[in-house]
Amino acid sequence: MPVLVASDLDRTLIYSAAALALTMPDARAPRLLCVEVHEAKPLSFMTETSAQLLTDLGDRAVFVPTTTRTRKQYQRINLPGPPPTYAICANGGHLLVDGATDQDWHAAVLARLSAQCAPLAEVQDHLTRTADPLWLRKQRIAEDLFAYLVVERELLPEEWVKELAVWAENRGWTVSLQGRKIYAVPKPLTKSAAVREVARRTGAGLTLAAGDSLLDADLLLAADRGWRPGHGELADAAWTAPEITALPERGVLAGERILREFLKASRLG
Repeated sequence: MPVLVASDLDRTLIYSAAALALTMPDARAPRLLCVEVHEAKPLSFMTETSAQLLTDLGDRAVFVPTTTRTRKQYQRINLPGPPPTYAICANGGHLLVDGATDQDWHAAVLARLSAQCAPLAEVQDHLTRTADPLWLRKQRIAEDLFAYLVVERELLPEEWVKELAVWAENRGWTVSLQGRKIYAVPKPLTKSAAVREVARRTGAGLTLAAGDSLLDADLLLAADRGWRPGHGELADAAWTAPEITALPERGVLAGERILREFLKASRLG
């Protein structure tokens, strides 16, 4: 039975320049590979060692990129190794098979959202009315499934985020603060549901996962084994669970460590 590896991307396997956390002297910094270009500028990176580890992993396991990114944002990424047969975008809202959306899966997700949580329009209206132009830079709707704000983090009142989280909780939504982005996501929209579907289709006997944010908690809990880096929302909250390993590494070196752990576990599996 195959091993399935479902991993978050941003700040788990790939990193922006601001998130690299290179604390060593410049002469000892790892060589980096650019894996995403946007508007003709390099945007996301991994170490060259990570690139080789991911290539090796793709030869041994079913690797499934599992991201909150929209399909368009995901398709900007050029990961090393064999092209993944499956990818999960929009926090589970879209299951890609050989790069194309599985329409049956997407329809089932829409039906679940309609039945179990407040509509996106209500959340969007609340964000528009309560966000302060002083710190709000952009407001976006992702794939007509969830909303996010781009903010000036140093100006963002912590109390506003807490109040938004309580408001959203009462309507079946969850809030996640990741870097300069605040996500408002329906609770029924989960990475774990899509990963379980991929596990069913592939007949996977072992599922491994990694992630750094609150939106990854359900993914980690759904796996047989999971890892989180030493940075991010989960680390800040000291979040842990059985079969979850909290790694000390931060930044791009955490991505390298996670891939080493995936490869080691897939060999044992």
